[in-house]
Amino acid sequence: MRTLVVAAALVLLGVTGCQAEVSGQPAPEGDGFVVKDGSLLRFRPVLTELPPAPATGTAADRQSTDPAAQQAAAAALDCANGPDPLDGRDDPALPLVSCDRAKGTKYLLGPVFLKGADISRVAAEVDQQMGRPIINLSFTDAGTRTWADWTAANTGKQVAMVLKSRVLTAPMVQSAITGGKTQITGNFTMPEARQLARDIAGG
Repeated sequence: MRTLVVAAALVLLGVTGCQAEVSGQPAPEGDGFVVKDGSLLRFRPVLTELPPAPATGTAADRQSTDPAAQQAAAAALDCANGPDPLDGRDDPALPLVSCDRAKGTKYLLGPVFLKGADISRVAAEVDQQMGRPIINLSFTDAGTRTWADWTAANTGKQVAMVLKSRVLTAPMVQSAITGGKTQITGNFTMPEARQLARDIAGG
């Protein structure tokens, strides 16, 4: 099993402001989730990450291929909590300007290369060696091949997991990930890991 590290800003450490709270005991049953609606989750490469900033207007075209329009959409995008105006209606073949639901970080993302239907199970667990919460993803056979190819070609880059047009998390790929299983690690608490696992599975 290979690992993805949740990136905070421009460093390879854990999510800013979160401290792990781990008892060292195995996670209780019920922390594993089967992906029921694979159309809700999409994987997109992170092309640019922008720090949180107040919205400057109305984000008119968040899927433009024009760099100037992309920058304008990112500046105008309001990352406040609430449903995304696109609400999953984004075109998977086009770039997307989006936000992290929790931190307010803005992203310019590339076209979708993997979907939630390519994941069979998501689980929040405790790493028995490190004693910290982790999230384990298991991929289908087709998803395993696509994920292996993409991670091999994009080591050191971030990948965004997008639910209903909003970024759930944008971890960094440490190495090529083969074998159909992946870990997401970061400085999150077990409740945060459970919620992220639930969201990745489709909410």
